[in-house]
Amino acid sequence: MMRAWMLPILLVLCGSLVAAGQISQGSPGRAVVFLLVFVLLAGVNSPLIFPRSIGALEAQRRSAADGRPVVYWRPGCKYCMRLRIRLGRGARRLYWVDIWRDPAGAAAVREVNDGNETVPTVFVDGRPHVNPGHAWVREQLSSSRS
Repeated sequence: MMRAWMLPILLVLCGSLVAAGQISQGSPGRAVVFLLVFVLLAGVNSPLIFPRSIGALEAQRRSAADGRPVVYWRPGCKYCMRLRIRLGRGARRLYWVDIWRDPAGAAAVREVNDGNETVPTVFVDGRPHVNPGHAWVREQLSSSRS
């Protein structure tokens, strides 16, 4: 769990240091802007923006039962964030597997991506799709059995 929060924590710390430097130089307005930018980046890169991750084996089991897609992702991935944000509320209906927290999920992604951990990788009916468009994922979600 701590690994997922490392980048957001570092972003907030760096933003605080930059803001402190700006204040010491007599630019409180710039300090506020820098701090807000870093806090926003930390929020976007935090686990808060993604639905709760489950293990790969559990996600595969649930997907087999109801047909919902499984999304393999990792914190800090801009393509994962873009997919999550563009899916909006519908993203909560998908099964999300954090490959940094689940070795079986990382192995599944490496298996279909020539040994690379390329994310987002979306499995629909057991078939992998690497970095698919949000409209396609939404279409797959709407055609699932649930």
